[in-house]
Amino acid sequence: MALTVTPVPRNLATRVTFLYLEFEDLFLILAMAVAMNIFGRFLHREILGIPMNMFLQFVVPILTIPLLMAFKYGKPRSYLRDWLLFHMKPHVYCALEADREQRVEYLKGEES
Repeated sequence: MALTVTPVPRNLATRVTFLYLEFEDLFLILAMAVAMNIFGRFLHREILGIPMNMFLQFVVPILTIPLLMAFKYGKPRSYLRDWLLFHMKPHVYCALEADREQRVEYLKGEES
């Protein structure tokens, strides 16, 4: 009776990319295409005989791909997600500023 062998990938930490972009980045481009389509519907214009919503839906994401590739060149995995999360959070610019959320002393002095 022959033994059935199934090939198993040896390196599970490899990045899955398409056009040198991660799939999270492609979701961003897809969301941008949807947003440009909705935005273009409010502009009742045409460019070279093409309705504005169709033009924005295809041209803006296609132009975004090389810009995103250049932005992410040499960066670690999921850099765009981390960059966006960093800029969405509030920042502390001074370590001496009192914490508004902390109500109880963190360090207590020695008791005699």
